[in-house]
Amino acid sequence: MDFEEQNKKLVEMLKKFGYIKSKSVEQAFLSTPRHLFIPEHLLKYAYIDEPLPIGYGQTISQPSTVAIMTELLQPKKGDKILEIGAGSGWQAAILSRIVGESGKVYTVEIIKELVEMAKRNIAKLGIKNVEIICKDGSLGLPEKAPFDKIIVTAACPSVEHLIEQLKIKGRIVAPVGDIYTQKMVVYQKNKNKIEKFEYPGYFVFVPLQGKKGFKL
Repeated sequence: MDFEEQNKKLVEMLKKFGYIKSKSVEQAFLSTPRHLFIPEHLLKYAYIDEPLPIGYGQTISQPSTVAIMTELLQPKKGDKILEIGAGSGWQAAILSRIVGESGKVYTVEIIKELVEMAKRNIAKLGIKNVEIICKDGSLGLPEKAPFDKIIVTAACPSVEHLIEQLKIKGRIVAPVGDIYTQKMVVYQKNKNKIEKFEYPGYFVFVPLQGKKGFKL
């Protein structure tokens, strides 16, 4: 299978429908092949715009969702970013391309088998600016705060407790709602107030585990 060509076609589709808007996100997708982050038996589905199972009841998000969240996050070179929910590592790898050598991505995952999977996948691409940590990410990562950006890749009941871990002018992107459907919510932390807005439509993510996640 010509994965490079499939990836290019996927990126063109994401641009056509307005999910990818910026050159930095386009380049990050092109240089971070999705097929390296999914189970081998699902390789033929790597560049279809659908979520895929990665084991342990978790999924790798569909490409359009990753594009939407990345664009909403507005990452830039030199940013220090926290991702909650490493999964197989694809979102963290995309962000690592954008923040560059002067930036850093911390990604937290509660399932230790996925931590090992993500580490292997990140290593395939020789990425050095991602740190994968096994712990309860629902609490954030206060020991490394404050962050320029925080992205949550699991359905969560609330993220307001994470705002204190943001720098001024920082932002959070997260799917907030119940375990069945969520709205993609953006919080922008300004000096004197917190701005909040929602991306149109609904999303379905696997539920966030941990102390501030859902009690399943």
